[in-house]
Amino acid sequence: MKEKRKMVNTFFTLITMLFAASTSIYDFKVEAIDGTIVNFSQFKGKKLLIVNTASKCGYTPQYEDLQKLHELYGDKLTILGFPSNNFLGQEPGTNLEIVEFCKANYGVTFQLFSKIDVKGKNQHPLYAWLSDKNKNGWNDKAPSWNFCKYLIDENGKLMHFYKAGVKPMDPKITDFING
Repeated sequence: MKEKRKMVNTFFTLITMLFAASTSIYDFKVEAIDGTIVNFSQFKGKKLLIVNTASKCGYTPQYEDLQKLHELYGDKLTILGFPSNNFLGQEPGTNLEIVEFCKANYGVTFQLFSKIDVKGKNQHPLYAWLSDKNKNGWNDKAPSWNFCKYLIDENGKLMHFYKAGVKPMDPKITDFING
């Protein structure tokens, strides 16, 4: 078990180093919840809402509004959900359990990704980019809880960071979409 953990840590270190020089959100390739690789270059020209999610959190009902946002604004905004177990073990499920939960309880059809760490020593390179002002241009805030939100404009620039309490249908978000 210790050797496996060391290999995983080495892998994440190498991946983090690989993406440390990333200057664009479009440089990332991330594993989707179904195991396929999603190349973020496909999102050029679209606004993005990146959210770290969890199935057993007080904010879990935000899945409903995220789905509503996806249905209402899917032509202008792409929602990218990243399950994470970083906050009090509130996402203990496997990828399959997570996707089944999301579909059964909230009808989720927006893009979900494989469970990752959004903070800490095994922080995924995407979240390292999102939370390092030297990489993204201004923001140094990693998620402080489940359902924190990052808004990216059509040119790949990080524009806003919102804590978990800001709901997906908040005018701060919908005005950005429509702006």
